[in-house]
Amino acid sequence: MVLQVQTSTYEAKTQEIAKQLLEVTQENRSFFASLRDQMRWDDKLLAWAMSNPGLRVQLFRFIDTLPALRSKAEVAAHLQEYLGEESVELPAALKGMLNFANPDSMPGQVAATTVATAVETLAHKYISGENITQVIKTVERLRKEKMAFTIDLLGEAVITEAEARSYLERYSELMQQLVAASQNWKAIPAIDEADGEQLAKVQVSVKLTAFYSQFDPLDALGSEARVSDRIRTLLRHAKELGAAVHFDMEQYAYKDITLHILKKLLMEEEFRQRTDIGITIQAYLRDSEQDAKDVIAWLKQRGYPLTIRLVKGAYWDQETIKAAQKHWPQPVYNDKAASDANFETITQLLLENHQYVYAAIGSHNVRSQARAIAIAESLKVPRRCFEMQVLYGMGDKLAKALVDKGYRVRVYCPYGELLPGMAYLIRRLLENTANSSFLRQNLENRPIEELIAPPNIDLSHAKAQRRKEEKSGFLGVADTDYAVEEARKQSVQAFQAVHQQLGKTYLPLINGEYTNTQTFIDSLNPSNFSQVVGKVGLISVEQAEQAMKVAKAAFPGWRKTPAKQRADILRKAGDLMEKRRAELSAWIVLEVGKPVKEADAEVSEAIDFCLYYADEMERLDKGVNYDVSGETNRYIYQPRGIAVVISPWNFPLAIACGMTVAALVAGNCTLLKPAETSSVITAKLTEILLEAGIPQGVFQYVPGKGSQVGAYLVNHPDTHVIAFTGSQEVGCRIYAEASTLKPGQKHMKRVIAEMGGKNAIIVDESADLDQAVVGVVQSAFGYSGQKCSACSRVIVLQSIYDTFVQRLVEATKSLNIGETELPSTQVGPVIDANARDRIREYIEKGKSEAQLALELPAPEQGYFIGPVIFSEVPPNGIIAQQEIFGPVLAVIRVKDFQEALAVANGTNYALTGGLYSRTPSHIQQAQQDFEVGNLYINRTITGAIVARQPFGGFNLSGVGSKAGGPDYLLQFLEPRTITENIQRQGFAPIEGVD
Repeated sequence: MVLQVQTSTYEAKTQEIAKQLLEVTQENRSFFASLRDQMRWDDKLLAWAMSNPGLRVQLFRFIDTLPALRSKAEVAAHLQEYLGEESVELPAALKGMLNFANPDSMPGQVAATTVATAVETLAHKYISGENITQVIKTVERLRKEKMAFTIDLLGEAVITEAEARSYLERYSELMQQLVAASQNWKAIPAIDEADGEQLAKVQVSVKLTAFYSQFDPLDALGSEARVSDRIRTLLRHAKELGAAVHFDMEQYAYKDITLHILKKLLMEEEFRQRTDIGITIQAYLRDSEQDAKDVIAWLKQRGYPLTIRLVKGAYWDQETIKAAQKHWPQPVYNDKAASDANFETITQLLLENHQYVYAAIGSHNVRSQARAIAIAESLKVPRRCFEMQVLYGMGDKLAKALVDKGYRVRVYCPYGELLPGMAYLIRRLLENTANSSFLRQNLENRPIEELIAPPNIDLSHAKAQRRKEEKSGFLGVADTDYAVEEARKQSVQAFQAVHQQLGKTYLPLINGEYTNTQTFIDSLNPSNFSQVVGKVGLISVEQAEQAMKVAKAAFPGWRKTPAKQRADILRKAGDLMEKRRAELSAWIVLEVGKPVKEADAEVSEAIDFCLYYADEMERLDKGVNYDVSGETNRYIYQPRGIAVVISPWNFPLAIACGMTVAALVAGNCTLLKPAETSSVITAKLTEILLEAGIPQGVFQYVPGKGSQVGAYLVNHPDTHVIAFTGSQEVGCRIYAEASTLKPGQKHMKRVIAEMGGKNAIIVDESADLDQAVVGVVQSAFGYSGQKCSACSRVIVLQSIYDTFVQRLVEATKSLNIGETELPSTQVGPVIDANARDRIREYIEKGKSEAQLALELPAPEQGYFIGPVIFSEVPPNGIIAQQEIFGPVLAVIRVKDFQEALAVANGTNYALTGGLYSRTPSHIQQAQQDFEVGNLYINRTITGAIVARQPFGGFNLSGVGSKAGGPDYLLQFLEPRTITENIQRQGFAPIEGVD
């Protein structure tokens, strides 16, 4: 529907009320008031941020870092680093203040004190207190002004179960102290009663995800069980005390599960009649109108009203970026006008259903509030059924004007320490300084007509409109979004289907036919080794020779097949994998013990390899012309011959697929010898390549013993390219053997080998520790540390070492260890008994050379090893130098950043590395001096994406170009130059001459 709000019944009234509100809220600033404000640095910072986008970004980044800085010298140094960037235009006053030579100098100290004080003053504008005593003072002042309140505890980035329990306890304590204080408050009819009903004087606002540290939509049932228990405890305590509870809404990924949990819980007999509870809807979400309709329908069924707080939404940038990175549909509206229009639509919906729902209209936009009043007055909505809400420090004048008009106003008051409050502060600053912000436009004295104009926008068109992804090159496929219920159902169905197929026999594919073998092995589920995933036939050396002959015979035809035709086979394979995505994920989970989400991401990577290498081959096939007058010079590529691909078990689909399709699309005949423990998944890849149309003999699936068949193929005189991923020991052996010229061999073999790492993450004193702890836990213990890119060392600066280790241990304790088919599992088994025993030996060595900070117990029925953390690890210790390939993490203490870099670079490997820092000079130095193939800053160090983070290292981490990058296919091709003299009898065509 087109929301032609200007013609609607409520519009004239909206305009009239909005004008009245604006009259009293617009600033009539006296000369003395503006002179006084010119002296205040907090106001100056805000004004500068509004007028200068470059300064705004750097200033907010500095503010984000500020709580982590421990001395005035550190503050001064960071101030200079952030604001001294060439791209930042500085106002004269700020430039003068930053003009000090040394952060320790007196001018440096003055600058640090001035700006830190200004930021603190800013924070106190939006944060109602740092402790309960301050909060009680704030709410008592608000009550004198006839305003109600709701209190929100800042810093709910809950990453450990200890923090989740503490969150519940702190809310219980908060309610208790507020209710105790409220005994002395005299009743204020405007906010304490409505239509003869007494209202709770105390209200708190809570976030669902803070009740369980492993809250995850994929594990919907597990998350619901853990969270619901804690919510029941909170609601019972609130009832005893007579306090009201409101549930905030967070990121989009949690929306559906949050609504589901609350609807289910609030229908329980114990809570069904409660009307002092509220939930939140965010109008910037495209599906929020439907959500509001669904909640109203549910409330009709429930029979007792609840409050719906309607807000615009606070995570627009985050939601937009996440959707773009994941290639998921954009959950939020693209522009503010659409959010405003939707806000008005839902406001009308809520107020028209006032007998079922209490509306709380949360906005600082005068038009939005005027609209609500116009509708409420027109419909004669009882006062109990609606109220207005503003954020503390953001809509003060509007709140006062609404109170004076006789409306109930509630102020949302965040409280807590400034450190966890910084993220909240920055969201408020972004909101205040954005060009589209009503508060900013009002400050800039825009014409009244413009400020209160209706958001005339076609909402159905805005809903359908998608942001155009920056088409700057290759766009990968999207991972499954398990926040969508249908995706979770498909996953469950896929597991059921795959379980029906367990224990089947898989034969090698030679010359287009499945061939019987003498030897078979069982591929076992490492989560439950009594379960046989499949029986795999292993080829003999004689069969390997037969496969080589077949490949040799097929090569002339395949090399002449047009590149476009070869590329289209890869695209077809990618499409088939997308259709079988949930099933392929299930095979990965069951055969190699990888958790569901990581298995799904692996399927995406395999598809991306197919699509990207298809595009790349078509690009390379065009060749390059270097023509001059009278002569053509053509630079072209041709295939090398026969490629042997030796793939690992840890990325059984993605790496096997990537190496294989790269060789194939380049025109080489390819033999795939997978790791024995993951041969069923490569059999599934074989089915897909055959269905996609790979000709007979061009691709052959040859599972076999590495020491026999693998060695035979590596040493074969007809092998041209060997693509290997695995251990350093085997990689070095292949490299040595391939360099030896065999009888009858007329070429040098090309070896591409990826051989692991001893990857380090540096955490410096300016790091965001919430982010660093989560990132290290995911990088170290995701897939039980069995990724070449996994973090096995974390190097932490002295000043934050103890705090970091303590939080790291608590966060790791909170992980769920178990069978990887279970959606709650974050840490599964290791691949087999050999790996388990080898890792246990390393753990024993670690105990003799470092302090054991954590060793988690693990289930018995699979090859499980619980995560292990060692602290005070010597940089040259065995567990700090050798690749363990398991869930074992060494935490190393260093005195400064220079030592951290030296320790990070102090191994034989150079694969991945990470840095958590908010110090620009540290980030810059790491980019130059951190010796790794893939460096990740302020994020996890695993999960490289094709054509976004091409993957591979150097030193003893490997040889060859990066997988998923623009040079990778060149390794499977021979370049040729063809020159032709096109002069005949002294003449040649010259372009542009008749």
